[in-house]
Amino acid sequence: MRFGVNILNFGPGTDPSTLFGWARFAEEQGYHFAMISDHVAMTPDVANVYPEPFYEPFATLAWLAGLTTRIELGTTVTIVPYRHPLLTARLVANIDQFTGGRFIFGVSAGWAEQEFDALGVPFEQRGAITDEYLEIIKRSWTEDVISADGEFVSFTGVATGPPPARRPNPPVWVGGSSRAAFRRAVDFGEAWHPLNARMEWLRDEGLPLLRRMAGKAGRPIPMFAPRTRLNLTDRPLAEDRRLPCEGTMDQIRGDLEGFAELGAEYVLFDTYPGTPARFREPEEEQSVLQVLADQALDLENQALR
Repeated sequence: MRFGVNILNFGPGTDPSTLFGWARFAEEQGYHFAMISDHVAMTPDVANVYPEPFYEPFATLAWLAGLTTRIELGTTVTIVPYRHPLLTARLVANIDQFTGGRFIFGVSAGWAEQEFDALGVPFEQRGAITDEYLEIIKRSWTEDVISADGEFVSFTGVATGPPPARRPNPPVWVGGSSRAAFRRAVDFGEAWHPLNARMEWLRDEGLPLLRRMAGKAGRPIPMFAPRTRLNLTDRPLAEDRRLPCEGTMDQIRGDLEGFAELGAEYVLFDTYPGTPARFREPEEEQSVLQVLADQALDLENQALR
């Protein structure tokens, strides 16, 4: 497995120095990748969960591309309907070139209805928009000139270069746990990227459904790349009330072994507690991630034996 850090590109105290500090920390501690979130309009529904200031992900990742040399960088997740697909395709391809092929394109249809309204994007059609846009985006990375005549965008003879460095395209990680998200992961994704899903559900329902849908469509099974909340505690948490990677280090280590048994190839650790009232200082979060990096390295060494 490869382990990554979710960099908080929002909230009190966030600025260029903290963003750079997180990227440098991830690279120096041996993490394999780092990802950040996406929102465009800080409407009340967004701000209640992701408080200001909020740094735009593509601009931030383009900057971090020049400040890192090894780790992969990506979005967890881009809200696909918020931007014209030609713009998104070019942003991703450019940053993938800047990083030498280190970009991961996490995607989702979105959830913040007030933000959709502020951007003039029909909330009820976000799934259909996402599908149409993803098809155009992926074509933009493999074809020199493209045209489209869809329900939401139409254009003719648009040149797409420069292409991304990673061929045929940067990996697309599809977030979400609805049936539409599973179908989207099968149709467009290189990975399924669920958020804060319980281990039992992943084992008994989520991953079996992903395999069935891929088999029915005659397509490869997307790799499993979960994002999970990291919360290290002094005392064990009740098994029926905690998410993976919440609890004592023994519980977290067991969860990592569980992810490995389920075939996870990437695991993204999310230090955001889910509410602005529980924000912690970066130094506190990084001390936990430093300990976890040692555990992850130990697991990698065991797998190599």
